Amino acid sequence: MSIRAVVWDVDDTLFDYTSADREGMRSHLSAEGLLTGDEPPEQALARWREITDRQWARFSAGELSFEEQRRERIRVFLGTPLGAAEADAWFERYMTHYEAAWALFPDVLPALDALAGSHRHAVLSNSSLTVQDRKLRTLGVHDRFEVILCAAELGVSKPEAGAFLAACEALELAPHQVAYVGDHPEIDGRGAADAGLLSVWIDRNGVYTSGDALTGPHRIASLAELPAVLGADTRFGAPSTFG
Repeated sequence: MSIRAVVWDVDDTLFDYTSADREGMRSHLSAEGLLTGDEPPEQALARWREITDRQWARFSAGELSFEEQRRERIRVFLGTPLGAAEADAWFERYMTHYEAAWALFPDVLPALDALAGSHRHAVLSNSSLTVQDRKLRTLGVHDRFEVILCAAELGVSKPEAGAFLAACEALELAPHQVAYVGDHPEIDGRGAADAGLLSVWIDRNGVYTSGDALTGPHRIASLAELPAVLGADTRFGAPSTFG
């Protein structure tokens, strides 16, 4: 049976999270006077990303609430046992700089336009609905999606099959009628494939070598390749650069 709907990851799939986080944190640390010490700026930014990944994994595993993983990121980064109110205030100051750098990837709107008449669209994110709903509205694409689901409210995170199956259930479609598009080879790529969806892994920067290729997910370098993977009847698309 043909694919009838596309479920999308948000961060680093639709939204250039890595660039926004990097530039936002650079501006925030400068404003806070935290780039004047012995630690080089690039090292500080790399350490922030490493801490973010580690605390996010704890949230995904159910060890921390969404709010607490944010606070722990700050406490570990600063090496200071801040209270909840202090950590929240620090994070809000960072958010001002982070949101100023928000942007979609340039291939997103052409892909959504090309598939608008042929497929239904939804979002499944490992974030919270409050965060992603606002982000999608700010980026001007919220109305492109008929369903928006997030781990914080679902109570289950990718790569667990239950997260992907919840999206299929919300669309009232069987898994084999749904494609999932995400940037992480394991959390998105293998998770969606194991749940029975058509899994599309977008590896824009080619950061994974051919030896890292997974069985199951379709690997693409640009969303320009997506209509061809879906078998969509559009004029938009390009042959895969990965073969």
